[in-house]
Amino acid sequence: MENQTYDATFAAGSKAPFLSKCLATKGLLLTNYYGIGHNSLDNYIAMVSGQSPNPDTQADCPVFSEFSLSKPGLDDYGQAVGHGCVYRTDVITIANQLEEKGLKWRGYIEGMKSACQHPNPNEYDPCQRGKDGCNQYATKHNPFVYFHSIKPEDCSANDVPLDQLKPDLDNVETTPNLSFIVPNLCNDGHDHDSTTGKCADGKTDGGLAAIDAFLLNEVPMIMNSKAYQQDGMLIVTFDEAETVGDYADAHSCCNETAEPNTRFPGLFGEGGGKIGAVIISPFVKPSIPGSPNTHPYNHYSLLRSLETLFALSHLGYAEKPNPGEFGTDVFGQ
Repeated sequence: MENQTYDATFAAGSKAPFLSKCLATKGLLLTNYYGIGHNSLDNYIAMVSGQSPNPDTQADCPVFSEFSLSKPGLDDYGQAVGHGCVYRTDVITIANQLEEKGLKWRGYIEGMKSACQHPNPNEYDPCQRGKDGCNQYATKHNPFVYFHSIKPEDCSANDVPLDQLKPDLDNVETTPNLSFIVPNLCNDGHDHDSTTGKCADGKTDGGLAAIDAFLLNEVPMIMNSKAYQQDGMLIVTFDEAETVGDYADAHSCCNETAEPNTRFPGLFGEGGGKIGAVIISPFVKPSIPGSPNTHPYNHYSLLRSLETLFALSHLGYAEKPNPGEFGTDVFGQ
């Protein structure tokens, strides 16, 4: 989901009651979960590769530019040093790691007209806003198209429109080991008119109301699937906190560093702000009233935790001792 601060999303009067009340009590609410930067794209990149923000990804890459290195190779923390959008083949993702291990991944991206949709190299990205004529698809919310390490044929096979999710969930064998689900610019809470509260179509309620409606439709389908019931885990989180208004937040956690490519990952602060996350699984301890999970986590923690669950090595800043990974405070068994 997009651009919502913890204090608004999970407040007593939240406009997303299905998420903040139902799911947060059915699963485990992480009350100190943070984004790593502003704006959107740097957070998505971090979730799948452990790469930190640079000026282009912080600006959501309006031009689909190649990453330009200021020094060869990767630094001691697995970071590509330089700036740009589409990372070279030596920057790998959790998708590459899963493929190498013979496991399956898929990105389910709402609004894409075709699999692995992205601009041509070094061209302007026409899919930035809900009013851009892209069916409310945003390239900047689809991290898998920003890595040359994901071969075009693998991207086309696995980075697919959201309507492929339901048939994939019909059988355990066709359900990927890792599914990355991204709503469109209305359903993720991103684009809505500040006056009317409506999405780009002028009819649908946006913001937290749109998020809740999307989850109410998708989550039961996921949780009723055989693969989820067998050994699944569902994580619902946001890319970043608000950047304007009363809920603007650019705080960080977990000793996040600004190095090597930007001074302020959060543009006006050290991070992406507190956003929260909800984890639901038969293996996760549900939230205990009056005893919240306050352990600090961020998107690097999420990547590290997923890699550990799949017995993979840790990429980029997911390798660092801080952030930690989900442990006995999350998993009951």
